Amino acid sequence: MKELRRNPITGEWVIVSSARSARPVLPENACPLCPGVFELEEDYDLAVFDNRFPALSFDAPEITEEDSIVEKARAFGKCEVIMYTSEHELAVPDMPVKQLAKLIEVWCDRYRDLSRNKDLKYIYIFENRGREVGATLDHAHGQLYAFPYLPPRVERKVNYTREQYFLNGNCTLCDMLKNIPEKNIVKKGHYFVSLVPPYARFPYECHIYPLRHVSYLTDLTGEEKWELAEFIRDVAKRYDWLFEEKFPYMMMLFSAPYNTDELYDEFFHFHIEFNPPKRSKDKMKWMASVETGSWNFINPASPEEVARELREALD
Repeated sequence: MKELRRNPITGEWVIVSSARSARPVLPENACPLCPGVFELEEDYDLAVFDNRFPALSFDAPEITEEDSIVEKARAFGKCEVIMYTSEHELAVPDMPVKQLAKLIEVWCDRYRDLSRNKDLKYIYIFENRGREVGATLDHAHGQLYAFPYLPPRVERKVNYTREQYFLNGNCTLCDMLKNIPEKNIVKKGHYFVSLVPPYARFPYECHIYPLRHVSYLTDLTGEEKWELAEFIRDVAKRYDWLFEEKFPYMMMLFSAPYNTDELYDEFFHFHIEFNPPKRSKDKMKWMASVETGSWNFINPASPEEVARELREALD
């Protein structure tokens, strides 16, 4: 079964995809992402391929049931796997900047290609690193989900930044970056800044913001993309050095939506969020009732103290 079902209380779409539980079990120590094992027959540098068990797909079946108590829709969309490297042991913190710069170009290519499909409204690129966030494979890779609607948190970001723009005439992130306290900044470059925002939801949350206002990753210049590659590696490396382990995280890219007949250039500011699931080396930050049920986060750590820890991890 694969379909969308709308929550009648919140209006959110829920993706039902029972086929994802049918993933194959490979022999122990066999990585399906290494060249010649399962997914990719030949050696590669970077690669993109369709997820074999997608939650969303272009050929999703039509909805035939007419007597459902909830609204249903086709699970239309796209799910892709994005390979960072063919080297099994090479992770983001230790990758050459050149490799990550090439990865950014791959991300841009996927944005451009999929945005041509007028039925797709949001293209969401992310990486899950570590078993703690559900990653079942250690080989460095990310994923892409292309949605036919705006996911709830994206819609909330769009609505609020639009509202503030019409009230104040400015981008809310641009205003924040002009006044961000130094104690929240992890690293500042020519084009980007990494910081633990004062409003961080997770204890070791870290964001990367372009200093120049851009709404899409594809708006960045070549020099900006290179520095962004440096910043992505820098944040991941600080986690590993601070905790002396391969620290788990969720990395999420937030570009503006597509194909909605609205222009976002003035108010939506492209950004990247790192949300690690731990609050210390040995303790998890569980998403319990308050966070999950009310979407109201309680951060048990001081963002300013965490920023200091991350600064000192490499500096």
